[in-house]
Amino acid sequence: MVNIPLELYNCLLSPTCRPTLFPALLEVSMNIAFLGTILIILVSPVLGFTFWVASRKDTPDETPLSAYEPFGIFKPSRVSEPSASPSTTNILPPPSPVLIASDHHHDNRPHLLLSCTGSVATIKLPLILSYLSSTHPNLSIRLILSQTSLSFLRGQSAENPTPRTLLDTIPTLEAIYLDSDEWLRPWVRGDPILHIELRRWADLMVIAPLSANAMAGLCAGFSDSLILSVARAWDGTGTIDVEREGVEWPYPARYPPLSTGRDDGGRKKGIIVCPAMNTAMWNHFATREHMAKLEGEWNVRNEGGWVEVLRPVEKNLACGDVGSGAMREWREICGVVEERLGLKREMTEGK
Repeated sequence: MVNIPLELYNCLLSPTCRPTLFPALLEVSMNIAFLGTILIILVSPVLGFTFWVASRKDTPDETPLSAYEPFGIFKPSRVSEPSASPSTTNILPPPSPVLIASDHHHDNRPHLLLSCTGSVATIKLPLILSYLSSTHPNLSIRLILSQTSLSFLRGQSAENPTPRTLLDTIPTLEAIYLDSDEWLRPWVRGDPILHIELRRWADLMVIAPLSANAMAGLCAGFSDSLILSVARAWDGTGTIDVEREGVEWPYPARYPPLSTGRDDGGRKKGIIVCPAMNTAMWNHFATREHMAKLEGEWNVRNEGGWVEVLRPVEKNLACGDVGSGAMREWREICGVVEERLGLKREMTEGK
């Protein structure tokens, strides 16, 4: 049963109230109908579009990518496919075979581990490789490229060949490694660990160029890349790795050597670093702190030290600034490598 308010009930019974009640109710009804019509007009397009989208046969994954382009919308799942990336097709060589350092222990060849970090001076890498390979065919070279250094080796010009091109054209370049090669396969006990095998394999490591970021990571002891992991695991004392027969390690274990004999204090490996950065970055207080460590406590001439620094030079930089920070001239770097690995002596003895 409907409960009618007392006031409305009395009004219906009152002869004086009834004439005014019905027009008022009619006006209210007309207003409600008008508002309802407006609401239907506003809501209908939205409901119709929603029904149209829900009834379409193609799913979002089946929509052609071109359909999104006029609106500036791109589907990440479509544009980030590995097959669409040039770095996985034409630029990079296939993964290198698993390295076991002991397999190369008796090859009677000097082992150079060359590394590049993210600096424009990476464009000097092809010159270094070409000279050392053509001049010293007995030299065995392995190369580590940081992710950022790949920006300078994409085949964009003659001085920017791709890593694949380098591996195909440099005879003594045995392999190229990236950060992704470190844990390429799920590791199980007994598997070799790449940064340790590279350390065991190398007689000398050269980081050219050493960027400001890589220098900071090196001095802080970071191991978040393959290059820094090898450097962190380096045998700076000459007491862990075994010196290979027929190959002399680059540095005396103590300075000055007691004599010219090899057995007076032994020999040790080392890492040559070639800083390269903008002048303002080179003059930064943080860089001065890092250089004090590299040229001080970590210097190869100190007991337990393993780093030799080839300081940058002053010139017109690629960014347009003029000042210090440019990597040492590539021919000088090659000359130091030849001297440390005894390659010049071998050339003289071979004549």
